[in-house]
Amino acid sequence: MFRWDGEDLLLDCHLQPRASCDEFAGLHGERLKIRLTAPPLEGKANAHLLAFLAKAFGVAKSQISLESGELNRQKRVRIRAPRQLPDLPGMTARMD
Repeated sequence: MFRWDGEDLLLDCHLQPRASCDEFAGLHGERLKIRLTAPPLEGKANAHLLAFLAKAFGVAKSQISLESGELNRQKRVRIRAPRQLPDLPGMTARMD
């Protein structure tokens, strides 16, 4: 679901576009399932995902990048130095 890479958080997620609301929806296999209202057209769902995660992790959109899965529901996202962590099962702060 996630792992720390230095100060960055790598998040493996499964995206469900065209949902009724934007939300974290538990696990889909070993990935965090995220439901988004945006359609999977012309990068709209990807842009919406980055904005949703920026708000959830308390960072600017520029601190979030799509590492893989641009044209797929299975995605890996890098969140640079998140300021907060959403209340999700298994999500813990990096331990030094």
